[in-house]
Amino acid sequence: MKKIRILLIEDNRLLREGISALLKKQPDMNVVATVGNGENILALIDKLKPNIVLLDLGLRSQNSFQVVKLIKKDFQATKIIVMDLIPLQADVFEFVQAGVSGFMLKDISVTEFLKTIRSVHDGAQILPPHLTGSLFSQIVEHAINGSKPSIIDKSVRMTKRERQVIELVADGFTNKEIAQKLHLSTYTVKSHVHNILEKLSLNTRVQIAKHAHDSESYKTAIDTTSLINE
Repeated sequence: MKKIRILLIEDNRLLREGISALLKKQPDMNVVATVGNGENILALIDKLKPNIVLLDLGLRSQNSFQVVKLIKKDFQATKIIVMDLIPLQADVFEFVQAGVSGFMLKDISVTEFLKTIRSVHDGAQILPPHLTGSLFSQIVEHAINGSKPSIIDKSVRMTKRERQVIELVADGFTNKEIAQKLHLSTYTVKSHVHNILEKLSLNTRVQIAKHAHDSESYKTAIDTTSLINE
């Protein structure tokens, strides 16, 4: 049997040793190394050729996101599974775009933990349970497949007014300024912004702006949309 070669990066020593002991009991898994941070990780991967890297999202000594980018730049075939307590949607989206294949909550059951490793090794993409089946999971699926923002837009139905608000947010206008431009109350604009965040599964106005700037479909929103239509 060809075993799954696993490299574990976890800065909590007790957790690192516990995970390692669990994995070593599996007949189809081989822990090639365990480390407490992501330093010199490229040399280690080059030497040990792991199939899977288990990575703690919250490394204290190094930025986990940068570790992912470094690994995927030089070792495309190496699959990465990120471990965290409750990853934010924004974190999940960024890590998926960077090349992560799976996410596991640190309170996951042993059965699900091992199943996730095997599934990712076999080519599956695994999201945290609280995000599966959601609109967000659809957007992440587009990111995994390398789809452009315009394709992601098609998964989300925006009203004409919401598209206007997105464009104005992207141009740096405040809610009060947007309200004046569109002849709305500030409260109504706040409501539109809230709905936009919900629909796009984003957390901040900055993320709305980035989404708009990355998408051709919003660049002519103000010019092509009637300011009368809600």
